Amino acid sequence: MTPQSRLGRASTWLGRISVVLAIIGPALAHFELTASLTGFIIFGAGLLCALLCILVGLLALLLGPSGSRGASVVGVLPALLVVLAVFVASGARSGVPRINDITTDPVNPPVFVHAQTLPENTGRDLTYPGESFAKQQQEGYGTIEPLTLALPPDETFKRVAATARSLDGWVITREDPAARVVEGYDTSKLFRFKDDFVIEVRDTNGQSVVQMRSKSRDGQGDVGTNAKRIRMFLARLKD
Repeated sequence: MTPQSRLGRASTWLGRISVVLAIIGPALAHFELTASLTGFIIFGAGLLCALLCILVGLLALLLGPSGSRGASVVGVLPALLVVLAVFVASGARSGVPRINDITTDPVNPPVFVHAQTLPENTGRDLTYPGESFAKQQQEGYGTIEPLTLALPPDETFKRVAATARSLDGWVITREDPAARVVEGYDTSKLFRFKDDFVIEVRDTNGQSVVQMRSKSRDGQGDVGTNAKRIRMFLARLKD
């Protein structure tokens, strides 16, 4: 067996721990054995261990005996895989802004009404953050346009509600034909994070304009999830 220095052994153990935490965190959250945020924190601890592993591994390569360097490199490999997986999954190269509230109408965004009454949203401010988010949204995603349909608003609302009900994972919490508003939430597949959404059908000169807003309950960024959800829904509705 190739010998390892103390630094090399420490690096190897940190690498192993990082892999375990990076697997356990998402698993606990996915199977709802713990809160989504708790699972994400455990996952984050795995990433921290991976970074420490790489740092200690580099020190082992520089300061350790020459005969132990090969083993030190091998010990760092699991941590490198964890960091690479996080980099790819987080969309670090995509350049998406660090915001989690996206809308088709930043000037007059759809308003969360029923979402504010949900126990999970107790204490959360669901008002739109305003110009700072609107500017970052424009810079990060370009224009996210509402959908205009040459249909009476009531007919459009029926299509909006039916489309929303048909989407896998979407839970509808409010369906108001009088106000032409649909509210609900969607759940991410891995960590089971929940994002609230609201869809409004507005009457504009006899035509229908479908405006939508999607907001994450946790975290500061959403890795593009909310913008993707809005574009997906409006494209599905149009088709």
